[in-house]
Amino acid sequence: MRINFWYISSFIISLFVIIPILTVFSSFFESTSNYYQVLKDTFLMEYISNSLILLVSVLILTFLIGTGSAYLVSFFNFPFSNFFKWALILSFAVPPYIYAYSLTAFFENYGTAYTILKNLFGEGNYNQSIPKFDGLLGAVLSISFSLYAYVYILARASFLYQSQNIIDLGKNLGFTKFKALYSIILPAARPAIVAGLSLVAMETLAEFGAVDFFSINTLTTGIYNSWIAFDDLAFANRLSFFLLLFIFALFILENLSRKNAKYHFNTKAGFKQKEKIQLLGKKGFLAFSFCFLIFFLSFLFPLSQMMYWTIKFPENLFDLNALDLLINTLYLVTLSSLMLIIFGLISNYGNRVNKNKTLNILSTLSISGYAIPGVILAVAFITFVAWFDNNLVKNLGFVSIKKVFIGSILGLVLVYFVRFYSLAYNGIKSGYEKINISVDESSYLLGYSKRKTFMNIHIPFLRNSLLFVGILVSLEIIRELPITLILRPFNFETFATTAYISASEDLLEAAAVPSLFLILIATFFIIVTSKYILRDNNE
Repeated sequence: MRINFWYISSFIISLFVIIPILTVFSSFFESTSNYYQVLKDTFLMEYISNSLILLVSVLILTFLIGTGSAYLVSFFNFPFSNFFKWALILSFAVPPYIYAYSLTAFFENYGTAYTILKNLFGEGNYNQSIPKFDGLLGAVLSISFSLYAYVYILARASFLYQSQNIIDLGKNLGFTKFKALYSIILPAARPAIVAGLSLVAMETLAEFGAVDFFSINTLTTGIYNSWIAFDDLAFANRLSFFLLLFIFALFILENLSRKNAKYHFNTKAGFKQKEKIQLLGKKGFLAFSFCFLIFFLSFLFPLSQMMYWTIKFPENLFDLNALDLLINTLYLVTLSSLMLIIFGLISNYGNRVNKNKTLNILSTLSISGYAIPGVILAVAFITFVAWFDNNLVKNLGFVSIKKVFIGSILGLVLVYFVRFYSLAYNGIKSGYEKINISVDESSYLLGYSKRKTFMNIHIPFLRNSLLFVGILVSLEIIRELPITLILRPFNFETFATTAYISASEDLLEAAAVPSLFLILIATFFIIVTSKYILRDNNE
């Protein structure tokens, strides 16, 4: 019997990725310590209510910012509109936890705002007049200005390909621009906007650094504290289960809300290129001001704050071993990206050549890993390794494998793989969809085996998709905090963990230098990626 390499490989890859997901569900009924009863009687409802308030507030704000800016740059020409088209995605370079540090450093007592007022107007009691952005408000602002670009990118892509016929329809019905926006344009773009908001929702519920910095009790911080402070993996998994229910409920509600709805327009004239409206004078200035304000608040503000602290306290720059941190960061990025690209390719090709229902179901389940917060995946991975070691490895008389996977580079890269597998898989899949199946059939007729077809035809064709996936995954790993924080080897730090540790010790000035390096590296990756993210066929 001949072994089907591509089927077995795809099956194993998908199975490996869904193991942590299954671990969370299977661990729900395990017995927990007394901490569970204590928390249930005290702070559990606070965890849930804070998570809900944070989620709803961030979704509203990111919808307004992301959709509003996407609408302006897609439908209108105004001063610097082409610049804002790509500049508005630079917010991705600033993780929420770094934005939180900037917000606090600027508005705290005797912070940057106080220094500016003192230099401009002399000595005075300015602290009472400076607003304070902390607690839930600070977390909402930090997360929203870091994540709105998810909504902006997808909404803009949808607006870009809306036909001029839709706009003309609104004009013929006598609609004002505002009425046409909420009656025609937004409903037509709903799937894209909802997809962006879904990503924002997942990232918000997964956020650890910002909410921990502002001392907000959410399900994510509860999971981390259950494991780190109370050494209770079972309860950490139970909280993870509740958080997963939150995420799955969001998807179910959204799907039910748009049941039987249609989001396309059938027109006999077909697609008609959209004509941008020229905004001059006051209207042009208002459009420019709105986009500049978003660009400033989301990118220039945190960047300038980190630069200010770095220049003001240069000793922190000299004390930081930036080269080691850069090597560590790039080491993780390189290993993880290569692993994700290689196995993402194998899994996609295995699905392509086998067309097996079981394999398709497994693949669909495996790409849900991105919906699971990093802290959950880290805890689930530790739980699975501990169970496997205690119940199988030791019973068979082998040496414990915990040290091989927990607190090691290997374990860290494996959890990165599970977390970001969906990015690699979907990115490569989108490239595969452009390769007609007839190409494969022609290759087989010419005597090429499946392996040669894969190596000599598919991989060269997918070169751009692989580059895009590599950059996208690299950007995510550079920003990732909870997985790295929990699973990194002893004395192994990255820019993200170094910034977090300094900030958690209330040393914001010291956190500025690694934060600045992180922003600059992420900005480089975003600029390289922007030509793929902002593809324009009509400009």
